[in-house]
Amino acid sequence: MSAVTAGPVRTGPALATRPAPVSEKRPLTARSVVGKVVWTVAVVLISVTTVLPLVWTLSTSLKPEGEILSSYLQVVPDNPTLANYVALFTDGPFGRYLANSAVIALGGVATNLFFGGLAGYALAKLRFRGRGVVFSLFLGSMMVPGIITMVPTFLVLRRFPLVGGNDLFGEGGAGFINSYGAVLIPFAAGPFAVFFMRQFFQALPDELGDAARIDGASEFRIFWNIYLPLARAGLAVLGVLTFQAGWNSFLWPLIALNDPEMLTVQVGLAGYVNEYQTQYGPLLAGTILASLPVLLVFVVAQRYIIENFAHSGTK
Repeated sequence: MSAVTAGPVRTGPALATRPAPVSEKRPLTARSVVGKVVWTVAVVLISVTTVLPLVWTLSTSLKPEGEILSSYLQVVPDNPTLANYVALFTDGPFGRYLANSAVIALGGVATNLFFGGLAGYALAKLRFRGRGVVFSLFLGSMMVPGIITMVPTFLVLRRFPLVGGNDLFGEGGAGFINSYGAVLIPFAAGPFAVFFMRQFFQALPDELGDAARIDGASEFRIFWNIYLPLARAGLAVLGVLTFQAGWNSFLWPLIALNDPEMLTVQVGLAGYVNEYQTQYGPLLAGTILASLPVLLVFVVAQRYIIENFAHSGTK
């Protein structure tokens, strides 16, 4: 028998490792330089055209009434003043407009997150007959323009029984008209909210709910204590979109809320423009104040929005 002699084994420092290849930078060509220049110029132009209207609005809101039309292209006002902001609250009920918009926007966020989350959870995690038909109806309702349903919705709210002075047959009063319910009830569980939360809950594992059912948890407790906390990113995005839509809504509040004390901030701002004159100072000052809540909501919720995008990209 011949013995096989093994060669020397290299261990420790004797092992020679190859150095990692050094990536060499490609030389800049004329084409790549032109591409970078065009890209930079395009980004700067888009940024300027996006930010400049906001800067101009803020600057003009700080100008006296006589300076607005004489130097409307001047970005920095010669005599900055807060008189336009003071006039908003002294010459009209602008504070009431802000409060009405806040109630409608926050109420819409609360109802859409709760009812939209419930419906989305049911369509994503529960098995029942007709689930596909119900989901198809929700999708179909998203394709119907809102202007088509405004008149039927107004009549239903106006003739709602036993509300707003109405009798059992919906006669004698105004129903939900001129109340917060006229704006909140029709959109309490919007089709987009149901669709959005259903898609989010579908990405979460079914085993979490199965384990909780084995332990004897009720279906609502599974939704509230298990799945809803895991959907914080989706709820934040839906809340921001719902707040923005409720705060900026104009046409439906204009139709359903014709009492001057119930006007929203967007409808109230339209009152500064009429066929005889336009009060540019208070109008632009109110525009700045009306933009701040939406910007604040975006700043607070941006972490959850990024988390939602990350979740959508890795699920």
